[in-house]
Amino acid sequence: MNTASLFVALKQEARRRPYILHLEILEQTPRLLKARLRISPEIFVQIYRNDQNDTTNLALIHNGLRIYGRDQLGGNWHRHSGLQPAFHDKSQEGQRVIGLTEFLNEVEAVLAASGLP
Repeated sequence: MNTASLFVALKQEARRRPYILHLEILEQTPRLLKARLRISPEIFVQIYRNDQNDTTNLALIHNGLRIYGRDQLGGNWHRHSGLQPAFHDKSQEGQRVIGLTEFLNEVEAVLAASGLP
């Protein structure tokens, strides 16, 4: 995943998923992308990708706090679960490479399990 392909995927997912109110591009350069998929006034998915540092951060934010996420730093992935959002899950599942579509599927499951819209 690089910034160019991620930008295309963000636009596609924002159109495809009716619960996403809108896509906000916070910062964009040829090698960096920071965006939000707004779900409600209190809930959004924040996406960050830096091609130069090979860093990806995908986070579900509720009331200003990360409640779920997956991060990739230098080619290595880890997960932040809803039960322990500060903990780096480096299990086999936590280290699995994940794309935007799959992450948003996980977000839907987390929202449903939490009783959030």
